[in-house]
Amino acid sequence: MENNKEAVKENSMILQKDMIADHFHNLAQAKENGKKVVYTFVPGNLNELIWAFDMLPVHPEINALQSAMRKKSAAFVLEAEKSGHSEDVCTYVKCDVGMMKRGNIGPTGEKLPEPDLLLLSYTGCFTFMKWFELLKQEYKCPVVMLHVPYQAEGSISGAMVDYVVKQLEEKVIPVMEEISGKKLDYDVLKSYLSASNRAENDLVSVWNSARSKPSPIDAYFGGVYYIGPIFSAFRGLAQCEDYYRTLREEIDERVRLKLGPITPDGAEVKEKYRLVVEGPPNWTSFREFWKMFYDEGAVVVSSTYTKVGGLYDQGFRHSPENPLESMAEYCLGCYTNHNLPSRVDLIEKYIKDFDADGFVINSIKSCNSFSAGQLMMMREIESRTGRAGGFIESDLVDPRYFSAANIKNRLESYFQMIDAKKAGAS
Repeated sequence: MENNKEAVKENSMILQKDMIADHFHNLAQAKENGKKVVYTFVPGNLNELIWAFDMLPVHPEINALQSAMRKKSAAFVLEAEKSGHSEDVCTYVKCDVGMMKRGNIGPTGEKLPEPDLLLLSYTGCFTFMKWFELLKQEYKCPVVMLHVPYQAEGSISGAMVDYVVKQLEEKVIPVMEEISGKKLDYDVLKSYLSASNRAENDLVSVWNSARSKPSPIDAYFGGVYYIGPIFSAFRGLAQCEDYYRTLREEIDERVRLKLGPITPDGAEVKEKYRLVVEGPPNWTSFREFWKMFYDEGAVVVSSTYTKVGGLYDQGFRHSPENPLESMAEYCLGCYTNHNLPSRVDLIEKYIKDFDADGFVINSIKSCNSFSAGQLMMMREIESRTGRAGGFIESDLVDPRYFSAANIKNRLESYFQMIDAKKAGAS
């Protein structure tokens, strides 16, 4: 049963909670304050560009997962299915559509404004394109698409960067200038990119702290809180910098004291298993899902989902010296824009770099961007690393596809497998 006890929050989490509340409040007042609103997605978003035009970003996936954590998504999903959406459609989409049909009341209880622009960055997820087709039918506002080439060969070429930059110059920026009524000020854009760069440095320090034993962080369950500001509305803002500076200081202190991660219940996890996790979490039963891991002493030291909005730990930084080029490289480098061999390489690297005992795949029923090819990935990673792989199944924001008993049984069997491997090696 889901634990309804109030989660224990550190200073960084309180900062983030206040940021989110303020942002949704600003969105609710956007029209009366004369603010233009841009709907866009997390992977490959152009937040710095949106802020440079003094517009407000809205991220539909964030609305969906926030609604799920507040136990509101089930009704939205059913509402979308009543209007003809299949059970196999991405549940983020159905949650968003259902929310629109019920008045577009956001997760904090305030009404979301209609968009002045739909800004689509295609980064490896075809669903985004279909999603925006649905939004265009609903809102009848301008749509601009930034086509981002897929990393089919596992690398980013100069021609790919040039192609994206040309679209920014000739398509995206002119439309944003027209809608905002402002010319792009590159100095303003560079100041946002500089702030992003500094926040990204602090976030990478947090990720790298998991090399310590014990790890002071859980890089999956705790990690989804860490990525909140930088993957959503706040990258480029001063409060985003403040958040990551505060978070880094908290984690540095935990490393110094040799402390493990803190659970929502306030207890310190005593590390027994070090894991890498592939795939998004389930949001409808998030705390219950996390508890299945920390009750067994399982700490996630790295995860792929927390890189879906940027592989900063692999060296990328937004650059004020090359503003459009760095935004193009950011879009091209998001995790969902990597091919399967590149994803296998990355997970293998994480297992070795963070000395993980094994890895777990959470296969999401309605998310083909993640779930396609995961069993093949699992077998290949097991072969390369000799570490045990675990496989569980759930969904993003549809509570019908979270079977607590099934997942718990699989995890318990998986941890026994790790114990047997350790015993055999000793």
